[in-house]
Amino acid sequence: MTLSVGTRLGPYEILAPLGAGGMGEVYKARDARLGREVAVKVLPSRTSASPEARQRFEREAKTVSRLAHPHICALYDVGSQDGVEYLVMELLEGETLSERLGKGPIPLEQTLRFGQDIADALDKAHRQGIVHRDLKPANVMLTKSGVKLLDFGLAKAVEPAPNPGEVTSLPTQQGLTQEGMILGTFQYMAPEQLEGKDADARTDIFAFGAVLYEMATGRKAFSAASQASLITAIMSAEPPSISSAQPMSPAALDRVVRTCLAKDPEERWQSAADVRRELRWIAEGSAAGQAISAAPRGSRGRERLAWAVALLALFAAAGAIVLSRQPSAPAEIIAFTFPPPPRFSFSTMINLSPDGRRVAAVIGNPGGLPSMWIRSLDRVAMRPLPGTEAARYPFWSPDGREVAFYSEGKLKRMSADGGPAQTICEGGSGFGGAWGRDGTILFTANFGDPIVAVAASGGTPRPVTVLDAAAGEVAHLFPDLLPDGRHFLFVARHLDPEKTEIRLGSLDEKTTRSLFRSDSAAIYTDGGYVLYAKDNALFARRFDASTLQVVGDAAPAFDQVRYGTEENRLSASAAAGRLVYLRWVERRRLVWVDRKGRELGNLGDVACYEDVRISPDGRRVAVSRRDPDHGQNLDVWVLDATRGTPTRVTSDRNDEFSPVFLPDGERLVFVSDRGGSGFYDLYEAPAAGGSVKIISSTKHDKTMPAVSKDGRSVVFVVSEGARHNRQLLPLDGGGEVRRLSTSTRFDEGSPEISPDGRWIAFDSDESGHIQVYVELLSGGSRRQVSIGGGHSSTWRSDGKEILFLAPDGMLMASAVRLTAPDRLDVGEPQPLFSLWEGTMGGAGFDNFYLRRLYDVAPDGERFLVIRAAADAEPENAVVVLNWTGVLRSKTAP
Repeated sequence: MTLSVGTRLGPYEILAPLGAGGMGEVYKARDARLGREVAVKVLPSRTSASPEARQRFEREAKTVSRLAHPHICALYDVGSQDGVEYLVMELLEGETLSERLGKGPIPLEQTLRFGQDIADALDKAHRQGIVHRDLKPANVMLTKSGVKLLDFGLAKAVEPAPNPGEVTSLPTQQGLTQEGMILGTFQYMAPEQLEGKDADARTDIFAFGAVLYEMATGRKAFSAASQASLITAIMSAEPPSISSAQPMSPAALDRVVRTCLAKDPEERWQSAADVRRELRWIAEGSAAGQAISAAPRGSRGRERLAWAVALLALFAAAGAIVLSRQPSAPAEIIAFTFPPPPRFSFSTMINLSPDGRRVAAVIGNPGGLPSMWIRSLDRVAMRPLPGTEAARYPFWSPDGREVAFYSEGKLKRMSADGGPAQTICEGGSGFGGAWGRDGTILFTANFGDPIVAVAASGGTPRPVTVLDAAAGEVAHLFPDLLPDGRHFLFVARHLDPEKTEIRLGSLDEKTTRSLFRSDSAAIYTDGGYVLYAKDNALFARRFDASTLQVVGDAAPAFDQVRYGTEENRLSASAAAGRLVYLRWVERRRLVWVDRKGRELGNLGDVACYEDVRISPDGRRVAVSRRDPDHGQNLDVWVLDATRGTPTRVTSDRNDEFSPVFLPDGERLVFVSDRGGSGFYDLYEAPAAGGSVKIISSTKHDKTMPAVSKDGRSVVFVVSEGARHNRQLLPLDGGGEVRRLSTSTRFDEGSPEISPDGRWIAFDSDESGHIQVYVELLSGGSRRQVSIGGGHSSTWRSDGKEILFLAPDGMLMASAVRLTAPDRLDVGEPQPLFSLWEGTMGGAGFDNFYLRRLYDVAPDGERFLVIRAAADAEPENAVVVLNWTGVLRSKTAP
């Protein structure tokens, strides 16, 4: 199939052809929804009738969707229209490695750098059980941001080895390009592929060796005049050494490539990570990796031998002098982790003191308000700071003695050793801050505000930036002061997430300058680097603090570092050669349990779930889950409640979460910031996917929606500064928003309307602790449901129970009974089971109170809960000492 310009596949308009291969045709296209250019790959019509080709095409979609890595081309979407299946991928600008090799060999420094990037991508795939099987220069793209590995169309998820009697070898004499035969590109195929044997990670390592050889020499590792001769060469011959073509190349590189190209897989490097480490070692200039001169040939007698011995002695002495003047070996990179306190979880931010010796972190309490804790890295335990309840975004004073934070709508400061908190000024919701040596504090009070400056001793904040609304800016967030104390980095949030960037600001003038695109905040480190997140990885760029310029290209430093596209936060901090960061907790499962907590079975795949809602008829389940291909933003999905088959409802780079079904089970209400205002609004969409319409849009965040059983109203929580209140909106468009919260002094959330539509359960901290209450929807006195704390309430479908979570994670049930038209009798809460038992204890949920971690089936006897997968890593903070060692040779200008 050849698509003409202007053809539409779903929301994608074809702009131009980009190329074609055996597994598909690739086109440049425009996404009409987001206004961005993408690459669309379609299955060609000549093979569309082939079940094998179709299966490989579908496998490519599933495979790439599981891979999120800065050196792997991102998959945005999949679709089918009029019998045409297609993938929507990141549009890359640059040239393929094959095109670059057409100009000759690649310089050693670039060969080593590109090689490390490719190995890093392969290691990510192999760790997820995926083998590429078609690694070649044409499937490697060289872009400004680094290497991108393409085309997993031939990749195969590794499965348990079949029984010996079930293995079928494909004879090597079969046509190597014929459908259904040996898969891969001939010159880069390992011997076991030519024999038709199963491929594993070591098969990719053989191809990687051939690619490395070609980069270093400009020649293919194996070449011949015919296929038969080429097969013979691959199976039995060794390519000439790299040093024979490039005499100045390190001998160690020859060793790395020769080991990659071993005929027996057992004699190769056993992981791509091993190859990456070897290449990094060579790039760092180890003496063992330097080129070794060949010994002189022949001899002209004892005199020449004597001169040679004398020269060798002289060289040895000179070498000893030189070596004695060489700098000492770089400090060893050491990493370790530490956990949050038992039954608690890390929240969104973690921050190192300027001397790198202490960590301040906001710790989420499943049964109460989050608070700030301090950990000295030379101590085992963390300790809480009393008086920091509901704290947000802590940052240190320059001397490391105090910590500033947001709480109760104020910007406050407190000694890191504890003591009374002092209010600096009104702080609003608070979005990051920086405390300068001259006592100036920079911060953003509320989303949509400019960055302001205030004295640490108190006073009236003054704006130091101006939002450019005409350019689409909606917020300036997370300032970070540079060493001169006058300039600072900050996030300029854009209507289009693809245009959100890091900018340079100044205390002396309000004009700002663009530096680079980012999905998160940026932090300047004392090693002369700027750290930020993009494309699902933590990147580093050299930054010249004297000229205020970025230097060289970005280099990926670490993966799995937590950041958020919702608020553009970055859960990482660096100081004194140390780095601390939080990781994503991605591997979660949906589990059916009975009223005693006994597991009845899993539903759907393992993913990073953060909400769960069951439809009124029990046939569908709505979830929000993070998308590793879109910067870990949240999307809404719907699963069949019996089979677990998923349907994607949203796919924007914006966040969509907290889905709840309307009574018909065919439509959903959810929360999103897709509208461009920068605030979370309420939207409606078909549960089967389709057009989205807005329900309510105001200049305040709206979260935690719940729909009445008759479908006529939706209740939700509105954020006003540091407080939250409950509001109700008629869905027929015929009424005004009605405020349900009677006081502005208390925080209220998790509203749930009773099945008869007359009562509402909700959380409130009016007692000083979060408790569950119930009151008439029309207003009146309230009854406390929980005893000793509770939150996240819901109703059983018959209205006879209110369920909620206790502070220790126990799911509680309180019987309720109507004793008079306006009176509900509430029974004593009874424990059912621990939601945290055998799970992460609520860990890893960035906004715990915005998430629905369980729901009850219509029969009231089963519950669907979010739990950690069996192989999920614990939610620990990671500390790396001498972390800049991972960047050697990567960020050099």
